[in-house]
Amino acid sequence: MAIFEGAGVALITPFKENGDVNYEKLEEIVEEQIAEGTDSIIACGTTGEASTMTHEEHLDVIEFVCRTVKGRIPVIAGTGSNCTATAIELSVEAERRGADGLLVVSPYYNKATQKGLQAHFKAVADAVKLPILLYNIPGRTGVNIQPQTIASLCREVDNIVGVKEASGNFSAIATLMSLSEGKVDLYSGNDDQIVPLLSLGGKGVISVLSNIAPRQTHEICASYFAGDVKRSAKLQLEAIPLVTELFCEVNPIPVKAAMNLMGKEVGPLRMPLTEMEPQNQARLKAAMEAYGLVLA
Repeated sequence: MAIFEGAGVALITPFKENGDVNYEKLEEIVEEQIAEGTDSIIACGTTGEASTMTHEEHLDVIEFVCRTVKGRIPVIAGTGSNCTATAIELSVEAERRGADGLLVVSPYYNKATQKGLQAHFKAVADAVKLPILLYNIPGRTGVNIQPQTIASLCREVDNIVGVKEASGNFSAIATLMSLSEGKVDLYSGNDDQIVPLLSLGGKGVISVLSNIAPRQTHEICASYFAGDVKRSAKLQLEAIPLVTELFCEVNPIPVKAAMNLMGKEVGPLRMPLTEMEPQNQARLKAAMEAYGLVLA
């Protein structure tokens, strides 16, 4: 049974001007996501700026999101690290604090071998009972989890159930699904590739776009699963210009700018991320206007 099917939001973390987590705003955006049909919330991933949080903040945000959601939809906690012991510590604590699943990114910077990746993920999985999604994003981590490695882990480790694929390599993804024997729950990690990935047997998307267009992102998936592939593809293509601008600077710089343009007041970024360049923000605003998210 998949942790979720459809559109999961890779949730931003709102901050106050002094840099503290804005829990009042966090509760507000979680409630908005649920009201708009989001199928799962992913807390403290890349988009949530977990890499600039202390471990205490990281776990407190996960716990707060779980308490706010109250079991209405699954909460998946980002608990990856380039240190296996740290990933285990975060995963165990996230499980204790109420998460329904874990998203564990491949160790970054170390550039582990495929053997090392297998050992790392198995060690994390052995420490918890929660279902785990691997997170393959070689553009950020410097290492690619090979299709054979993903398939092997999902077959051999009971609670490693799937992968968020953000490599963009459809040949590798197709190879993975041909090897999967139905054991790999596949999620798109790229908002411009949802429908193509669903066509290979994907379960949904873990989405940045959902932060500002949750209903539309949900509908891309729901339409596909309902058999209306034409509508799903239409919705996907309509979102492409906006998605392009959401990634014209490194995530989550543009999506937080977009939410602030919508009046959501999610606050600043944490360094080393900096505010969006004015010319890029102007293009983002124009794309949002065209998509109907803000008035011209």
